[in-house]
Amino acid sequence: MSEYEIAVIGGGPAGMITALASARAGRQVALVAPEPGGHDHRTTALMDHSIAFLNRLGLWQAIRPHAAPLRTMRIIDGTDRLIRAPTVSFRAAEIELDAFGYNIPNALLVEHLAAAITSEPNITHFAEPAKAVETGRNAFDVTLSSGERFTAALAVGADGRRSMVRESAGISVRSWTYKQAALVLNFQHALPHDDISTEFHTHGGPFTQVPLPDPNRSSLVWVQGAGEAEAMAKLDAPALARAVEARMQSLLGAVTVEEPVQRWPLSSQVANQFGRGRVVLVGEAAHAFPPIGAQGLNLSLRDIMRLARLLDGIDGSKISGRTGDRYDFLRKSDVWSRTASVDLLNRSLLADFIPAQIARAAGLHMLASLPPLRQFAMREGVQPLRGLKALFTD
Repeated sequence: MSEYEIAVIGGGPAGMITALASARAGRQVALVAPEPGGHDHRTTALMDHSIAFLNRLGLWQAIRPHAAPLRTMRIIDGTDRLIRAPTVSFRAAEIELDAFGYNIPNALLVEHLAAAITSEPNITHFAEPAKAVETGRNAFDVTLSSGERFTAALAVGADGRRSMVRESAGISVRSWTYKQAALVLNFQHALPHDDISTEFHTHGGPFTQVPLPDPNRSSLVWVQGAGEAEAMAKLDAPALARAVEARMQSLLGAVTVEEPVQRWPLSSQVANQFGRGRVVLVGEAAHAFPPIGAQGLNLSLRDIMRLARLLDGIDGSKISGRTGDRYDFLRKSDVWSRTASVDLLNRSLLADFIPAQIARAAGLHMLASLPPLRQFAMREGVQPLRGLKALFTD
């Protein structure tokens, strides 16, 4: 039976990046990842610290030409409530960054990661699903659908919301749903986006336009009530384009919607532990929440970075049976704080409670009028604790 230092179960971006990070640290890695099916038309905004990590892994140079920089992030109150918040613009140059991050088409990101996996000698790729996994005291045992078996000192569950690895470790989850859905699409517009991402806060949830590499194309995530999103998805392209342009207050001029238009029900799920024994969880096996605030894959990459630091300098034969427990302790604060912030933002937009509207408007007014507070918020948004570190070093 073959033996590996690390087995990564799951072939999405989180799984592939975990495998590459482990392999490029000199570890022997087994990646269990069937070929991806279908075509993902979504995009992912990766923040500066995530881009730096991809760069350290030698991945960013190939991806960069296909990514759009996010140099300004603008929030506009798109409600008609009595208490409305001011418009706030966050500019990367204020915190000495060229860009907060970059928006990358998911399909292209996966394509480049898959190519890197193929050329990485320290990765053995099993392009088939796992039939069974089992956590033992001294190793993690994997049985593939073909019947082939192997063991690893540590297993990384990157196998999504219904994680087999998580279940094998006896880790439960907390799940909740929202009466909302997100329309996801790309669109062309008459005026250039100028590397500005605009988020309209609306009654139904955030409406977020994010630049694509072409100056006259953007991606859109439009969160609405589930019924409204279903009705909107049924509109023909010209009618939907008019709705998008109206919601954007014609900031980018005339709009042309590109097919396909995808609709995703909104829900959240968080594991009650992020590791146990010889198992650690990354990506949606550990945490999954709505496409709000560009947190999903960025949080997953912080999982991977934390795991890399935890294992740094430890020989594969000496990976402890308590690695998962240590990893769990190290990830709790970041995951739960980000989950809570996304949930609070979403619920605050839905609240008609006047004090909640006042609090939200006051908070955005302070960000608009107080540069030090705005700069602190920007640094924290890019990377947790970055704002606090700046307070003590400036």
